[in-house]
Amino acid sequence: MAGLASDGSNPDVRLLYDVNGLAKSAPGWVDRAMEFIGEYGILLAVVLLVLGCWWSARRRPDTESAVTAVAGIVWAPLAAGIAVLVNVPIRGFVGRARPFVEHQGLDVLVKGKTDFSFVSDHATLTMAVGAGLFVAHRKFGLAAIALALAEGFCRVFMGVHYPTDVVGGFALGTAVTLLLSPLAMALLTPLVRAVARSERGRVLVRSRRVRSVAAAAAVDIPEARSESGRNDLAA
Repeated sequence: MAGLASDGSNPDVRLLYDVNGLAKSAPGWVDRAMEFIGEYGILLAVVLLVLGCWWSARRRPDTESAVTAVAGIVWAPLAAGIAVLVNVPIRGFVGRARPFVEHQGLDVLVKGKTDFSFVSDHATLTMAVGAGLFVAHRKFGLAAIALALAEGFCRVFMGVHYPTDVVGGFALGTAVTLLLSPLAMALLTPLVRAVARSERGRVLVRSRRVRSVAAAAAVDIPEARSESGRNDLAA
């Protein structure tokens, strides 16, 4: 696989040099910021998005929609973990060296990367979460997908991945999430529904305030009365 990217006329290599060239011309503080963002910052932001999506799902008006949404949110990080595990044999089979091993003149912002390059774990993980959240909640999903795209750019900018490593990670993360989603939801939905029925666990699925409002609305149902003002049931 590395041989495919060994020629400087290869579009993959040209794009690698173009994007990584931005790191060479950028001030030092920009490189340090991109190093943190690409290695840790975006991953942290994705975790916060998952938590925010879960918090929003708990406020849905009815229990069943909340159960379905929470089950989908739980699946998103699980899918990311499975996708990264699937990538382990793929990396070993393809055996593509990191770009800085094959090409000179790259500005490598993160040292010590000795594993194989294809496909990018960071791109796989973030896009898997993005695809999962998109199914559960469109707005949070779009935000997570945007973060995944930013992560892919950062990995090339940092000189640790080819662009095709990133694209492959996007494809792998999306495929694992969507292809396994029906089975995962069939298993997770009953589990989340059971949690919602439990005394201690229900707060994980629906907020206390929403449950209180729903209970009050169910109790405060006016009695039907006839035109004479008497209770229809008594009549």
